Amino acid sequence: MPREPETGNARAATIAAGGLSRRGFLAGVGGCACLCALPPALAHAATLSSPAAPVAVRLHSPGHGQVRLGPGPMREQLRHQHRLFMALDEDRLLKPFRSRAGLPAPGEDMGGWYDDSDEFHIDPADWSTANWHGYIPGHSFGQYLSGLARIHAAEGDPATRQRVERLVELYAPTIGPRFFEDYNLPAYTWNKLLEGLLDAFQFAGVEAARPALDRLTDAVLPFLPEKALTREERRARPYQREAQIWDEPYVLPENLFRAWNLGFGARYHALARRFLQDQALFDPLAAGISPLAGRHAYSHVNAFSSAIEAYRATGEDKYLRAARNGFDFVLGQSYATGGWGPNEELLGPDDSQGLLDSLTATRRSFETPCGAHGHFKIARSLLAITGDSVYGDSMERVLYNTILGARPTTADGDTFYYSDYSDHAAKSFRGEQWPCCSGTFIQLVADYGISSYLLGARSLHVNLYVPSSLRAPLGDGEVALVQETGYPLAGGSRIRFDAAPGKMDLHLRIPAWAGPGTRVRVNGQVVAAAPAPGRFLRLSRRWRAGDVVEIDFDMGLRLEPIHAHHPDVAALMTGPLALFPVEAGDRQAGRAEWLGAVRSGAQEWRVAAADGPIRLKPFFAIGEESYRLYNRL
Repeated sequence: MPREPETGNARAATIAAGGLSRRGFLAGVGGCACLCALPPALAHAATLSSPAAPVAVRLHSPGHGQVRLGPGPMREQLRHQHRLFMALDEDRLLKPFRSRAGLPAPGEDMGGWYDDSDEFHIDPADWSTANWHGYIPGHSFGQYLSGLARIHAAEGDPATRQRVERLVELYAPTIGPRFFEDYNLPAYTWNKLLEGLLDAFQFAGVEAARPALDRLTDAVLPFLPEKALTREERRARPYQREAQIWDEPYVLPENLFRAWNLGFGARYHALARRFLQDQALFDPLAAGISPLAGRHAYSHVNAFSSAIEAYRATGEDKYLRAARNGFDFVLGQSYATGGWGPNEELLGPDDSQGLLDSLTATRRSFETPCGAHGHFKIARSLLAITGDSVYGDSMERVLYNTILGARPTTADGDTFYYSDYSDHAAKSFRGEQWPCCSGTFIQLVADYGISSYLLGARSLHVNLYVPSSLRAPLGDGEVALVQETGYPLAGGSRIRFDAAPGKMDLHLRIPAWAGPGTRVRVNGQVVAAAPAPGRFLRLSRRWRAGDVVEIDFDMGLRLEPIHAHHPDVAALMTGPLALFPVEAGDRQAGRAEWLGAVRSGAQEWRVAAADGPIRLKPFFAIGEESYRLYNRL
């Protein structure tokens, strides 16, 4: 449920068993708290002359280079995306920018959405005739740049940094107002280019990105409205094509505040405030009223991150309330997988009927790389500010039940777009080359590591149980650990400290689904039996190199209804995993049969139905089989 409006700028935290109340904040969140709690780059930027003192938070993600993913599907996805975008031809990537600038544009077209083509056409009266070729020329270039810059920060690969620097140098001569003339979505593409240049500067140290970003801003401003228009407001003004009303200026403040915070100048703070969509979005959300019904799903969840950056930059509580309440509204209309926004990527008023109808009305259930990217960003921020484990719980659902099951992007730009949760589902590509999800996919996998842990002044929060290693400054020393796990197919994780700063609080996320058999051991001794689910468990002690923490989760089977109004339509779950019946057609079983499912393989379960066994798999184990998410009990 959305949170009630809160007043005041500083909140006292209610801390119990290492957790925080849903409505509490970490002490010192509001106001002008000590800048030493910020990551170093932001702490430096916060000392610059600014319109308002930024808010400091007690927790922050580690740097990309401080976490290394271990063997497993997350690392495989990162490596695939890295290889793919390192291998793309530079002339193809730059072609739409050179073409629109009137410069020589050698090389082949990329294809699909990405090209500078006049073939794009849609007819709202007959969508079957749509031709998406040339929809948003060069739209995802900034995201490819961003993903490579972040991967460089995570992997430390010199060739990747050189690639980022080279792409910025090649892109810079194309910058000018001609690019945005008669362009369908100028704010949308500016935001992605803005992010790419910021990340090239911040994560790859490319100094040429600074003047390029300033020239890009000068070029685009004449083509932007005076404020963040809603689609209804845009439709009331003159336009030539339906696509022109789809622009997304309300997502701009996130990266504009980042530009200001990184020292690019006060005008970026002013631009960020200009495009905050207060009246139509953040004011009602802050008051606990949802304006989201019928809104585009991913872009509005992405806008919650603009609210977070506004809160951090201005200290105005309403933006934090808006982000938290907005996230709550989305959770309230999510599938058991954590995905949301079916029926052409739209949010609804609630899910009492909409999600149920979607099981037969659409196969476009969740815009996966984009949605997962936006979900991870806002959940990671809210987790850092509030310490509430609900955000980590939601992240792992989305991770294991959506994006880890995405088909790999191809060299020709075929990109997994929708997760299909319908009654007769199958995995497929969208059908157009280089759509928006091709850009968010590489950004998301580059951020897997920084989503796994959170650091405080003398605390470490373990958010995701994934094969990984962490080495980061903490307190008066350094923390270094290795996490070994087969979770969630295996029911536990093992964390070994290679270095520790002495006295430290270790916080382990205990998911809300964790059963009473959950156990935590330190150096072989049980320190917590049946820890409270839905909280972080705090282990406070003097840690030493060689200490080992083991957590074993009770991951019993359960049925999760699609909604309380429809208790007989439910997904079978174990831990964070949804178990999908595969090649089952319309065959069903009773409640007791589903809850009696047995493990029949490394990635397979079986249910003894009256007419023969039904096989079930997690989403990431499904290949070409047909499947479904929900069962009629």
